Amino acid sequence: MSGWTRSCNTWQVAAMISNALTLKQLEALIWVADLGSFRKAAQHLNTTQPNISSRIGALEKAFGITLMHRDAGSVRLTAKGAEFLQQARRVVAEADMLLAIAGRQDMVNDRLRLGVTELVAYTWLRDFVRAMNDRFPNVAVELTIDFSRNLDKQLAANELDLALQTAPFGTQVSGSIPLGTYDFYWVAAPEIAAVLPRHPTDADLAGQVILAHARHTHAYAEISDRFAGLAPRIVPSNSLLASLHMAVDGMGIAPVPAAMVGAYLENNSLVVLEANWCPSPLRLAARYHKEKAQAFVKTAAQISAQCAQPTAAQDK
Repeated sequence: MSGWTRSCNTWQVAAMISNALTLKQLEALIWVADLGSFRKAAQHLNTTQPNISSRIGALEKAFGITLMHRDAGSVRLTAKGAEFLQQARRVVAEADMLLAIAGRQDMVNDRLRLGVTELVAYTWLRDFVRAMNDRFPNVAVELTIDFSRNLDKQLAANELDLALQTAPFGTQVSGSIPLGTYDFYWVAAPEIAAVLPRHPTDADLAGQVILAHARHTHAYAEISDRFAGLAPRIVPSNSLLASLHMAVDGMGIAPVPAAMVGAYLENNSLVVLEANWCPSPLRLAARYHKEKAQAFVKTAAQISAQCAQPTAAQDK
């Protein structure tokens, strides 16, 4: 076979492939596989379920293969479909890289399903969203604020692209960037701090109402164990901010991340109690499924690391 013939054959194959598939079809396949249904994929891609079915049906017809079985209420990839899916991810990733090389992140038109804990929401989330908007002006950030364990479940179910969450982590992921550790402070209103020793003991702390985080959190468990023999009155809350506000109102003392109390210390509405024990620091990470994530999701994780650094450590 001559070089000319080989070149013609290569061109013909390339032309056939370009006519047989589009990025939208590949994206439809990826999201149906990741979300487990045509309906959810249609919602994610802001289109209709029949449109998703049409895109995947066109792929199957063009290549003469069955990519997935549609059972009642579920979707299962065939062996050939699973192999096809892996390559589809590579093709979409390479398309993203072309935009990055060209410096045209403004052409990325998508959404970032972001999950964060209250700690992130209250501290540097705004900085992160602004940085994302500067880099990817046409990527909409869809925000979920929840407990880390709930974000874990949503990440495992492919309902989130990126989770900025605290350890311990229940879901194994292939992409993770450490975002630093966040120390706890014991804080109280000035009138309560005034009646306590400068360096309160465990007994001194247990003698006050303790405004703790939710019962299932690691901090609550540590506080309960630490003061078990002192019969403390622990009042849990599913909101760190609510605990802070109750502490400001003199309703008790609160163990809260140092990054959240700066403004309250500056206006003297709260005082740091220099206790000899605090709950263990929170360990924060940006977590995502590296093998599935689009390029802008990986960049978002890197941006979160840049935004987290200024508040990862606080001085009293």
